Amino acid sequence: MTRKKRNNTRKIILQLHKILGLITGLVLFIVSITGCLWVFKEEIEGFYDDYKYVDVEKKEFIKSSTVKHIAEEVIPNRTIHGVIYGASNEAVEVVFYEAEPEVFYHSVFLNPYSGDFIKRLDNDAGFFGFILRGHLRLWLPDAIGSRVVSYSILVFLIIVVSGLFLWWPRNKKNWRQRLKFDWNNKTRWKRKNFDLHTVTGFYISSFGLILAFTGCVMAFNWFYFITYKATGGDKDPRFVIPESEQMISSTVTSNYPYDRLIPMLKDAYGDAHNLELHYPENDSTSILVEVSNSKKLYYNMDYLFFDQYTLKEIETPSIYGKYKDAKFADKVIRMNYDIHIGAIGGIAGKIIAFLVSLICASLPISGILLWYGRTYKKKIKESTKVIVLET
Repeated sequence: MTRKKRNNTRKIILQLHKILGLITGLVLFIVSITGCLWVFKEEIEGFYDDYKYVDVEKKEFIKSSTVKHIAEEVIPNRTIHGVIYGASNEAVEVVFYEAEPEVFYHSVFLNPYSGDFIKRLDNDAGFFGFILRGHLRLWLPDAIGSRVVSYSILVFLIIVVSGLFLWWPRNKKNWRQRLKFDWNNKTRWKRKNFDLHTVTGFYISSFGLILAFTGCVMAFNWFYFITYKATGGDKDPRFVIPESEQMISSTVTSNYPYDRLIPMLKDAYGDAHNLELHYPENDSTSILVEVSNSKKLYYNMDYLFFDQYTLKEIETPSIYGKYKDAKFADKVIRMNYDIHIGAIGGIAGKIIAFLVSLICASLPISGILLWYGRTYKKKIKESTKVIVLET
């Protein structure tokens, strides 16, 4: 490629980088800053979650059918998503969730020994509910906001790649200034702003690509399926709840076979962080139990399915089964959320995700200042020069 062609290519990519950045700048700022605040949600909430704990008693937990009955009295005419059973000193959390016509996401906390009501919590309210709505849909109606966010994150992938191309020094002399802040007392703010955009942008670019990529996996079904197949996946990547193997008259279900399930699984999975029971949706579906094997991690959960009448374990064709059966492609997809929030790397990973999100939020600001300085400041100087010549 000749020098002229290389310069023309660079100009085209620069224009693309600027235009896409200006179009999506505000969205990327909001998504980045809210994502930054979301990273330590669980750690922050841990300072004021006393309602999640109870005194340990020397008796069995109340039955799952009793939990269901009590919770439905607290929040009637709503759909129970699941019941989370934790350690012996933790309250039972009953999660209610409905996506339509509007999101309804509440939790009811009960004493696991007596069934006494402890607290009702609106998970979509409060500070972190506000942050999540901004992160997912910019506080707009879901049909509009989620689409704007999704496509902006997809565009961000292009912005990062084009930014790396523009960052690449044309000669060896420029490498040093592209890798460090070489400032002194005479360095002007325009130079500092340029370095803040380019140097910090370079160092977080790989992490930014990971955040954007994992965000796209969650935002677009086609991106999700392509990622799974591209990594060698051969299972059903959807979440599939298999049917119960046999149908029995509804009169038999009065015994609630799932009442025996949690005690049975507590013995089998004694080291599990918690168990989440999902009641069967109808007379034919199986019972789902999610076994959380690690605190604050989701990728290595075991998804177990049981015939709702006989409690016989049923295999699923989906990637969401037992973690030990997961292949490489299955793990890539299952790790996606934990990678997105940095939880995959423990507290160090969350710190990295926090800093990367914070710096990503600064890039639209420094980028707009660069654009303003090069465009409007230049026009002002040229108009001033014309006025001086005319006089």
